[in-house]
Amino acid sequence: MQKQASLLGGAMIIAGTVIGAGMLANPTATSGVWFVGSLLVLAYTWFSMLSSGLMILEVNTHYPQGANFDTMVNDLLGRGWSIVNGLSVAFVLYLLTYAYIFVGGDLTAQALGNAPLHVGQIVFFLMFAVCVWLSARWVDRLTTVLIGGMVIAFLWANGGLLASAKLPVLLDSHTPADSSYWIYIGTALPVCLASFGFHGNVSGLFKYFDGNARKVARALQIGTLIALAVYVLWQAAVQGNLPRSAFAPVIEADGNVKVLVQELSKFASTGNMAWILNFFSYMAIASSFLGVTLGLFDYIADLFGFDDSRSGRSKTAAITFLPPLIACLLFPTGFVHAISYVGFAATVWTALVPALLLRASRQKFGVGTQYRVFGGTWLMVWVFAFGVMNILAQLLSKGGILPVFTG
Repeated sequence: MQKQASLLGGAMIIAGTVIGAGMLANPTATSGVWFVGSLLVLAYTWFSMLSSGLMILEVNTHYPQGANFDTMVNDLLGRGWSIVNGLSVAFVLYLLTYAYIFVGGDLTAQALGNAPLHVGQIVFFLMFAVCVWLSARWVDRLTTVLIGGMVIAFLWANGGLLASAKLPVLLDSHTPADSSYWIYIGTALPVCLASFGFHGNVSGLFKYFDGNARKVARALQIGTLIALAVYVLWQAAVQGNLPRSAFAPVIEADGNVKVLVQELSKFASTGNMAWILNFFSYMAIASSFLGVTLGLFDYIADLFGFDDSRSGRSKTAAITFLPPLIACLLFPTGFVHAISYVGFAATVWTALVPALLLRASRQKFGVGTQYRVFGGTWLMVWVFAFGVMNILAQLLSKGGILPVFTG
């Protein structure tokens, strides 16, 4: 008798996918709205992204296990939307895989005694890609270990900072009364959206849990809540010690860990924080690589109709992993030119399409009997509006129209 997939394992896959290296960008991206504003933006984004993920889950219950975006969007929204959605899914997941191989490979090369970059990339790739090829259960087990290590490293690095966080700094009490905060929300929203991306894993978890939609829903809720808690504690650790008025060097360095630790050390004891954060980052990158590529793997299998046999999984793995690996080996930093468009493309299939899918699904099948996401039309409008707001924020930011906090 095959052992049932654990709820904890599913939640860890979601948490591991969500908590990537992007976590380090959150305090910088939200420095304009500061701590109270960042809590509201994070809570708003968490609720909207969780809701859209649950929408995908309800739609998924009307299709066979293994059906992914391609099947559902093509059937409910038509070929045009399927092409747009497919291109956005492929762009985001392939680009993130490419970026994680580079960053994870660089850290692996350093850990191997400054080995050549391509050696580090191949070692990192082989260690984690094989797990995805084997099964979701392997990803479940390894991600649980990585999340455990991340929690230990996080508490080790931030325990002292959380204890030394000061309420006046968190509330920015010493800033002049006419200081602006909410005008910077547009630059915070897209980064927070990218920090809660897990939607490529919903269909895979539905299959992994053998069609138990309620169990999948609980895994999504627990996994995203873990991520939200980590983000809030990280915001408190950084923004409770480093004043808003002293954030300029960190913003200028685009949230670089070394610069962040240097600036924090002027206001609080940081000890070995830089080394520990590098360790945390490595595990975050590895767990995100596993989650992102598992989502891409399941999408590719549905798109090309590959089965779950060893031969089918090998074909899926080849299409999933070889393009980003070859691109990374030939053009190690090529992803940098396109990474700023990830948030824009991700908004399509994490907000706009889920709302449209649920509306079309309820028109065709009625309300889900196996699982029904809470809310009705208002929630679809909420999620769709959330997506539109994020797209507008990104367009206005790229056009230089939105104000940017510089410290």
